[in-house]
Parts: sequence; C-alpha cells; structure tokens
Amino acid sequence: MKKAIIIHGTCGQVEYFSDKYPSLSNSHWLPWLQKQLLINHVFTQTPEMPDAYSPDYKKWKDEFEKLGIDEETILIGHSCGGGFLIRWLSENNVKIKKLVLVAPWLDPEAKKAKDFFNFEINKNIQDRVNDIHILFSTDDNKDILASVKTINDKIPNSIMHEFSNFGHFIYRDMKTDKFPELLNIILS
Repeated sequence: MKKAIIIHGTCGQVEYFSDKYPSLSNSHWLPWLQKQLLINHVFTQTPEMPDAYSPDYKKWKDEFEKLGIDEETILIGHSCGGGFLIRWLSENNVKIKKLVLVAPWLDPEAKKAKDFFNFEINKNIQDRVNDIHILFSTDDNKDILASVKTINDKIPNSIMHEFSNFGHFIYRDMKTDKFPELLNIILS
C-alpha cells in the first residue's frame, strides 16, 4: 500500500503556544495535501512533532519512527521537517519510494537548531530513494537557499523545482492553502 508521511517545520514559541494559530501539522497546505493524497489512495499521516518551537532531534526521531517507514513510503518535509528527513535518512539505511523536500532548512548559520542539524549528509541517500525532489522559491530567505544548495551539492541526482514568489511556501507567502504543484510531483 502506498503511504505518505508529511513532516512540518518549526515556528516561534509564541505561535506554538497561541490558540490563534493552528498546530503546525494543520497549517499552510499540509491538511489540503493530506486530503488530496487520501483521495488518490495514498494513506497519509501528518504527525505533530514535539516542541517544534525548539526542535530536539531525538524527540522528533522517536515520534517519526512510530510511523513505520518502508519501500512504499513517500516522505514529504517542509522547512525544518525537510532537514529532519535528510538527517534521518543519512543515519538510517532505509529504502523509500520518494523524498520530497519543500524549502528544506538545515540551519546553516547554527542560529536556532544547531544540535538538531549536527550531522553529515550521506550522499548514498540517492541509492535508497527512487526519486528525490527539492522545491524552492527564489524569494525565500538566504538560509533556505543555502540549505537547498548544500543538499543539492551532496545529493546531485535530486530533481530541482524552482518557483518564484512562493516565499517559504507558507500561507502568508503563497496566499493559498492549496499546493497542486506539490501534489503533482508526489503523484508523478
């Protein structure tokens, strides 16, 4: 059975604890994408990763590994979630169907999550994943663009998808909670 796991990014502590914002697993385009994948017969989970305002790799890893990843799994990560998936795949010899990174972040200046990203990208990831897609927008911030370059340099067989005016692929930047371009990449 095809299955997908969508991993959200991080946010500030005020947003995390405020009832004015949805949980990260229910924000931006994530709920729409989950529903669209379910409609297309792809069992999809979007877990809420613990303490996303201050990501702890071990906590995220423990939560993620409860989901059962195998050769039929499609992994989708946004921002910090994309960086998490790169680290997890670098440290675990697991085969998956597809990896899709949306504005992946590796905290290149070690400002917020330096321990979270204290790892080396394993270039052999590309030998264990059928397709690796990286989506980025030219108007995203320099840390994201630096992370995209780092990942592409280490995993050169990645398929790059360049967008303009999508910012960090969040509702505020995209002005929509739908992301059909991403859905098409996942289903292709």
